[in-house]
Amino acid sequence: MLNKALHFLSEHCEIALATCQGNLPKMRIFQIMRQEGNMLYFATSPEKAVWQELQENPNVEILANADNVSVRCSGMVNFDVEDDVRQWIYENNPVLPLST
Repeated sequence: MLNKALHFLSEHCEIALATCQGNLPKMRIFQIMRQEGNMLYFATSPEKAVWQELQENPNVEILANADNVSVRCSGMVNFDVEDDVRQWIYENNPVLPLST
């Protein structure tokens, strides 16, 4: 079942990401920027509220939905991303500005 869900996510990169702001849920639309096995990569900025929410509580849930199929997964955010992976994400996702 996990492989089926991961395959679905590889084809549907726009997802809803749920975080917590204090004790209240907060949901946003995000794009999966890269997928390696069961590891999903997202991008945000330290200037965004979502960054602070994830620093305070790294637990998240995502939801992807298409063609009457839904995939919901929960996990924890890890901010330790290798430099080459980070660079690949910025070079291969036109919605992100290139970092210098």
